[in-house]
Amino acid sequence: MAETGFALSAQPSSQGASRDGSKMKYRIHGHRHADFLFPELPEYKQLWAEIRESLDAITEQMIIDEFEGEARKAKSISQAINRLIKREMVTRGWNEESYIFADAAYGRMAKGTWRLDFAKGELSVEVAFNHRSDISWNLIKPTLASELNHVTKAIQTSGGVIVTATQAMKAAGGFDSAIGTFEDYVQYLKPMAGMLPAPLLIVGLEAPETFSVTQLPTGVGNNKMGAVNQRIIATLDGLMACPKCGSVIDDEADACPFCSRRLIR
Repeated sequence: MAETGFALSAQPSSQGASRDGSKMKYRIHGHRHADFLFPELPEYKQLWAEIRESLDAITEQMIIDEFEGEARKAKSISQAINRLIKREMVTRGWNEESYIFADAAYGRMAKGTWRLDFAKGELSVEVAFNHRSDISWNLIKPTLASELNHVTKAIQTSGGVIVTATQAMKAAGGFDSAIGTFEDYVQYLKPMAGMLPAPLLIVGLEAPETFSVTQLPTGVGNNKMGAVNQRIIATLDGLMACPKCGSVIDDEADACPFCSRRLIR
């Protein structure tokens, strides 16, 4: 069963764009009825609410600001989204970079192999924008955290959440063509069902409604960097305006003549 997370867009001002922007949207898919269990059972309800609050707190403008504020120019918005989710989750008391096992050989010595992005109480969370070949392992890690093991555990959860990008987000956000997507994770669940006894919830981040990312050459070898294309907006006066600087512009413009923002319609 899938569900879409909805968010309301802010109204543009008469001068130009709202700095709030649309909220990040997502859909969910439940494995072993996680889409029913997490919102309903008392051991999960508050934790799942905190995860949703963390995602709902992120606006598309926040993603743009975080992405364009990076010292090292990235090709995609994956790192920007990772940092924003981390800030929101940590603010709500989630433990970051949680090791599954207490044994040092499976902790820091293993250089992150046996680690989840977040954990709190009965749930663990993995934010997964990595290669498609890592999908199986990303599904197994929250299962290991939820099951008993011969190796002494550092955390003992009973369910997991994996946050990833939909195919549409992958295309619009400048992501690498080899990353695993929400659709890929859902497909993997069926053949791996016998290996995944714990309830898991797959969260797929939807493509932004107000912007996209285009990869442009940096001028250094074959290196590329991402550039934001932002949707042109209509003012309350019926004129076209740049969503970045708010200047009234020609409705056929491909870029704002005042701030050089690349524009889409």
